[in-house]
Amino acid sequence: MNKTIRRAAVVTLALVLALLARATWLQYYDASALANSPDNPRLEINDYSQPRGNIIVGGQAVTGSKRNNGNAFQYQRTYTNGPLYAPVTGYTSQVYGATQLEGIYQNVLNGSDPALQTPLGALERQHPRGGNVITTINPAVQQAGYQALGGKEGAAVAIDPSTGAILGMVSTPSYDPSQITGTNDAAAWQKLTTDKSQPMLNRAIRQPLPPGSTFKLVVAAAALQDGLYPNIDTPTNSPNPYTLPGTATVLTNEVATLPCKNATMRVALQYSCNTVFAHIAYQLGQNKVRAMAEKFGFNQQLDIPARADASVYPSNMNAPETALSGIGQFDDTATPLQMAMVSAIIDNGGKLVTPHMVSQATDASGNVLQSYNPKVQTTQVIPARVASQLQSAMITIVQKGTGTNAQIPGVTVGGKTGTAQHGENNSAVPYAWFTSWTKDPATGKQIAVAAVVVQSNTARAEVSGSLLAGPVAQAMEEAWLHSN
Repeated sequence: MNKTIRRAAVVTLALVLALLARATWLQYYDASALANSPDNPRLEINDYSQPRGNIIVGGQAVTGSKRNNGNAFQYQRTYTNGPLYAPVTGYTSQVYGATQLEGIYQNVLNGSDPALQTPLGALERQHPRGGNVITTINPAVQQAGYQALGGKEGAAVAIDPSTGAILGMVSTPSYDPSQITGTNDAAAWQKLTTDKSQPMLNRAIRQPLPPGSTFKLVVAAAALQDGLYPNIDTPTNSPNPYTLPGTATVLTNEVATLPCKNATMRVALQYSCNTVFAHIAYQLGQNKVRAMAEKFGFNQQLDIPARADASVYPSNMNAPETALSGIGQFDDTATPLQMAMVSAIIDNGGKLVTPHMVSQATDASGNVLQSYNPKVQTTQVIPARVASQLQSAMITIVQKGTGTNAQIPGVTVGGKTGTAQHGENNSAVPYAWFTSWTKDPATGKQIAVAAVVVQSNTARAEVSGSLLAGPVAQAMEEAWLHSN
């Protein structure tokens, strides 16, 4: 044979063998990686090849699936009361991905979680049916919060202090996830993502704002635990007005005639005396206040299982900044989830049961795949004696202080109002806050709520936590007390 032909044959054979080797490698060794690559369109097609499992609220599915005709995606996600539950469910879209519980439990819902596969199903290469996600959300509490917020821009979170179960999580304005689940929803997506009111922003956990006077509860807890003042009824050494340390800036209270000079912390909370708590924060120092704030959950990320933005108590402050931080201003920020946790801890004898909004994930037949155990998620944040004194002060606030609008006949209610400055030199409409807890002595039911109204049509002079945010918390509390 011609030498040139032999060489060509050898090279050709080597190429054929390399091709066979590569094909064998791809087919037997890389097949799984390629099949599971995010760039593989068959994955998304497979995700929608059957109905998804559902997200359950109060025993009822608030999600569903509908069949698509003539579409590569055989099924499409649907939502019941979409705007009401969007902060909980999030969305799953054939184009724009998935968020909130839809994204976190994607593999359970679409049936790809290995825990859903049975030995027989694996042998027969069957795609398991999607599982379900059981939430802790109470439909009556959710509805009450949503209706109470109405057309306002704001949010609220309700927690059962004894279990950590999130009973309600609302954010307004909201959106209907059903509008963006398919492949031809670009116009709806564009409208939602460019809307200045940000309907897709989950304000309950993703928009930390200055907490205003609601933060005074944290400062009071620090002062009581530190021993700066032995109890809630000890007179404080607090001038009125108060000149911020090292400056000529004079801090006053909302009304000059309030009994804030040397007031006890009970009275200072009752009338929301800025001068008292700015001075206490300065006396304690930023490190002690920060340590207490962090015990309550500030400066930490929290997954419920959706990730919440961290609420912030700042560091590296000078003396006047530390004083302002004591009244929930300067660079303090908090989410409604965080401020609901503050009330829940106080109501629960100083104990925090980590908040969560999913109790179980199950397969399609109801067999439990994952279950939340609150017993292993409990932390003593403040001593019971401190919690008891703060409970007493919060009751005073609702009975005869700034929070009288939150009273509910026949039950015990404790609360704290807050109005936080907004914009440079407080040029914008303030944020209205209310955080509270309620106990029914007859049934033993308890609930902690925090609500914030970011924007409303209310005149600036009438913006207050009691008038705007208080009714939202009250509505959610009453809904829980009256629910089965």
